[in-house]
Amino acid sequence: MNRELAYDWLFSTPVAVTNAVFTQFAQERQAQLTKPPKSLGRLEELAIHLATLQQTRRPSVDSIFITIFAGDHGIVAENVSAFSQSVTVEMIKNFTRSGAAINVLARAQDAVLEIINLGTVNDTSTLPVVRNYNLGPGTANFLYQPAMTADQLEAAMHAGHDAIERISNNPNSLFIGGEMGIGNTTSATALACCLLNIPPAQLTGSGTGLDARGIAHKISVISKALACHQHSINSPLEALRYFGGFEIAALTGAYLHCAQIGIPVLVDGFISTVAALLAESIKPGCQHWFIYSHISQEKGHRFVLDKLNAQPLLDLQMRLGEGSGAAVAVSLLKLACRLHNEMATFTEAQVSEKI
Repeated sequence: MNRELAYDWLFSTPVAVTNAVFTQFAQERQAQLTKPPKSLGRLEELAIHLATLQQTRRPSVDSIFITIFAGDHGIVAENVSAFSQSVTVEMIKNFTRSGAAINVLARAQDAVLEIINLGTVNDTSTLPVVRNYNLGPGTANFLYQPAMTADQLEAAMHAGHDAIERISNNPNSLFIGGEMGIGNTTSATALACCLLNIPPAQLTGSGTGLDARGIAHKISVISKALACHQHSINSPLEALRYFGGFEIAALTGAYLHCAQIGIPVLVDGFISTVAALLAESIKPGCQHWFIYSHISQEKGHRFVLDKLNAQPLLDLQMRLGEGSGAAVAVSLLKLACRLHNEMATFTEAQVSEKI
C-alpha cells in the first residue's frame, strides 16, 4: 500500500481555523450579563471558547456523540494487567446491553453512543450495534516487535476518521472518544514516555488495579520495550505504530479529523489525552479544538496534560475510561452555554452597571 495515498486525508487537509470575531461577540455578551466581570470563572471561558469553535453568537451542546473504540493488546501476555484479556469483549457485550457506566452517562446526557471493535482476541461479529473492523486479534506484543503493522496503523486511524465523517453533518456537534482494551494503560504509558522523554517510573500507574509489585513489573516491561525500540522510532506516527493499540490509533485519527473539519472534542482521561498529544504532535494546532474534561488518578495523566498546557475541568479521582469523565463534564458545558445565552443583560434587567 502506498503510505502517502493511505494517509491522504491526514496530510492534505489543514487544521480548521476559527474567526476571532465570534470570540469578540462572546466576550462582549459576557461583559453585558447581570454579574460582576469573570464572576462565573471558567464557565465564562467555556462559553466563549465554544462560541469561538462553533462560530456562533449563541453556543450550544445539543448534538453529543460518544464513540467507544475497543481493541486487545498483545502486551497483556507480559502480565501487566490485573484483568484477563477476555474482559475486553465482555465489556463490549456490556456496552451493547446498556449496562456500563458510559451507557448510563450517555442516556443522562442525551448522547448518541457508537461502539467500534477494531480487533480483539474474541469475536464480536454477532453482537448487535457493534461496528467491527477486524484488524487482527489485538496488537502484537510490543516487548518484542511493533504493536502494529503499517497497514494496521493506517486502518485504525482511518476508522477514527470515518467515525467523525458519520457525524460531520450535525450542527454544533461535540465529540467524545472513549476506549476499552485490557492492557491499554501500558500502551499509553509507553507512548507517553516516548513522546515526553520521561522514564516509566515517573509515569506508570496501577491501570486496572495493580498493586505495588504489579506496578514495578509493569515499569520493567515498559522500560525493556522502550530500550528495545528506541532507535527505530523517528516520528509520532512510528511511536504509535510501535507502542499503540488499535483503539488509541483510532482515537488519534478521530481527534485529528475533528480538528480538520471543526468539531470540538471533549477529551476524557489518561489514554484519551495521550491520543490528544499524539494528534497535536502529528499535526500541530489540533489542540485548539480540544477541551479537557478531567484529571484522572492514573499517574502519568498530569504529565501529559502539562505538556499540552491543558487545564482539566474536573478532579473527581476517576480512572474508568470509556469516555466516562468526559460524559460527566458535558453538564458543565451545557450550563456554561445556558448561562451565556439565557442570562439577562444589564439593560434588559434594568440593573445598574458598575460605576
